[in-house]
Amino acid sequence: MKKIYWFLAVLLIGCGGNKPKPLPDQIDELFSQEFKENEPGAAVLVIMNGDTVFKKGYGVADINTKEKVTPNTLFNVGSITKTFVSNTILLLATDGKLNVNDSLFQYFPDFKNPGIAKKVKLHHMLTHTSGLPDNRRAFHDSVFLLTAKDQENWSPIEKNDSLLFEPGTAFEYSNPAFNGLALIIEKLSGKKWQEVVKERIFIPSNMPTSRITDGPYPENGVAHGYLKAGSSYVEKDYGEEPTFAAAGNGGVWSSVNELANYETALRDGKILKKDLLEHSRSIMHYHPWNGEEPPFIGYSWFISQTLDSVKIISHTGTQGGFYADFVSIPEKGFLYVVLCNRSFPRQEFRKQILEMINLKPQELYTPQ
Repeated sequence: MKKIYWFLAVLLIGCGGNKPKPLPDQIDELFSQEFKENEPGAAVLVIMNGDTVFKKGYGVADINTKEKVTPNTLFNVGSITKTFVSNTILLLATDGKLNVNDSLFQYFPDFKNPGIAKKVKLHHMLTHTSGLPDNRRAFHDSVFLLTAKDQENWSPIEKNDSLLFEPGTAFEYSNPAFNGLALIIEKLSGKKWQEVVKERIFIPSNMPTSRITDGPYPENGVAHGYLKAGSSYVEKDYGEEPTFAAAGNGGVWSSVNELANYETALRDGKILKKDLLEHSRSIMHYHPWNGEEPPFIGYSWFISQTLDSVKIISHTGTQGGFYADFVSIPEKGFLYVVLCNRSFPRQEFRKQILEMINLKPQELYTPQ
């Protein structure tokens, strides 16, 4: 009889050992293996069914001071900034100050070729389908672009004499488009666009420490970006990386905690009315479409789905040594935000995080 009890005990222990690790342990293991304690790192936050199930910092925000990364550490969020610009444009549309069908010519009548400016509409700018070439380096060298703000980055675009394609017929990721949109916010509001975003988005979203650059980056209380050079890290942010000062395409600094507040405010209708938010986070279909890939973008947001058709709303951010990922699945009450001050296998990590919650994403193009 004792032998039978012993056998059952071993069997039960063995069965218990096959249980999958809790989700927080799986996430921690994934990031702990990637980021070392005294090297540039990451802040990670995961929300499931509306509850925060994981948030933690890894590595250091500054390799000189060894300040540790926390969920409150401010990182440059790179192109996630574009969602703030886009939402502010939509707020101005709600105010009746503009229409997304307005042409660029209404705001920039000094285009070298006015016909281009009349063809391109604001919604083309919001969806990266304007066809405007990024010709900045034809007019400015890297030294100039180290300190060039939105206006200096946008001015070369007005000198274009032709388009890459007819607006609305293909996708071409455009950073200068969002420098131009930021300038439109200033033209219509009569104040710096950074202040408008603070008033209309940061404050209602409870983002008290988030900020937007207008020239040099914040020197205190923020992570510094790094790139690996051999066995060491080299700082790669404002002053080292061209176009860093052009804030409309990548000037927001925030934390994973405050980006989570941003997403909550969006879902709760505190920024945009819910029907407008849903429209902005739906694929914009243009006809005719000649792009290599089917349309996959809303108003700045990248839209995909899981293999069982659950919508995924996302945006990445890359600037200098900063890498970020923002993934929202409202249907599941899910949010995954990671902010890093060095490069990491972002798409693979996103895939693994989603697979941890039994979601398999379809492949999605994201700008690097």
